[in-house]
Amino acid sequence: MMLENVLNIVVVCGWLLLLGFIFRFLVYRTKYDGFWTAVKKLTGILPIYLILLAVLGLSALSNSLVFILPNEVAVVVSLISTNGYRPSPLRSGLHWIVPLAEEVHRMPIYWQTYTMSGKPSEGAQTGDDSITARTSDGQEVTIDATIIFRINPEDAPRIFIEWQDRYISDLIRPTLRGLIRTYVSQYKVDEVNSSKRMDLENDLTRELNLILTGKGFSMDSFLVRNITFSDEYSASVERKQVAFQDSIMKQYEAEQLSNLAEGEANRTILLAKAEAEAIRILGEALNSNPQVVTLRYVDKLSPAIQVMLVPNDNPYMLPLPSLAGLPTPTASPLPTATATPTPTTGP
Repeated sequence: MMLENVLNIVVVCGWLLLLGFIFRFLVYRTKYDGFWTAVKKLTGILPIYLILLAVLGLSALSNSLVFILPNEVAVVVSLISTNGYRPSPLRSGLHWIVPLAEEVHRMPIYWQTYTMSGKPSEGAQTGDDSITARTSDGQEVTIDATIIFRINPEDAPRIFIEWQDRYISDLIRPTLRGLIRTYVSQYKVDEVNSSKRMDLENDLTRELNLILTGKGFSMDSFLVRNITFSDEYSASVERKQVAFQDSIMKQYEAEQLSNLAEGEANRTILLAKAEAEAIRILGEALNSNPQVVTLRYVDKLSPAIQVMLVPNDNPYMLPLPSLAGLPTPTASPLPTATATPTPTTGP
């Protein structure tokens, strides 16, 4: 590339110097000898011919050398070839062509990205370049898509003959838009907005790969970047989602109430079991020691009771330490009442 540029610069400078010398010579000699005499004297100067031959040789050399970059190939249109072009493209490096008989057209072989988007700053074309399609149930969707592809080097001459530099606008873009509309029409709108979106993308990738491979291209990937639905459908999906969230919340609240009720029931059962176990233990204690009844009776009395009368045939439960520090009384049995006979009065 640098050699080609240097040769071009040298050739331009050589032509400028030669033409500048001829012009100055003719202007100077015309003042004294006239124009035609000055021309005759110019043709008799031998160095002029030498300089002219050198400039022509450099021009021919510059037009004969072609440097191809590593990320491109060159298609050679040739007057001396049978088909009008060389069947094999020129790969990266320095190459020779026949000046004036052959012309080089460079084509990129690096990965190219073409994006169709509804946002003006994202797409390859200015403005809204998204694809509008209809699903099988009649819903309208808008799709943003990206395809990554490149030219197969060996197919560059065929692509140049068929499409020149119009392969994106006349092949890639129309094929992509047509296939997207065709395959979207095979899905319902709910399927496009669900896990089947990946199936749609895989179907499009497979079909695009087949078409582009047959045209001399290689495809790296196809991406469905965004799917936009109509306002009516978006609003219905939002209402459905809100209702779904409400049902989940109500279900959660019902589960919480059920858990609380179940917990309360379990608590009641545990209390009942504990009470039954306590009664069982108390019954066993009564069978082995009848005095337990008296102990339980005293234990249940109010702490405020300090004096208590018990039947004379019950055992005493004194001293009572809870009688606020009073001296322990000496208990004596209550006197037994004696019945006195009533005198009988005669008539």
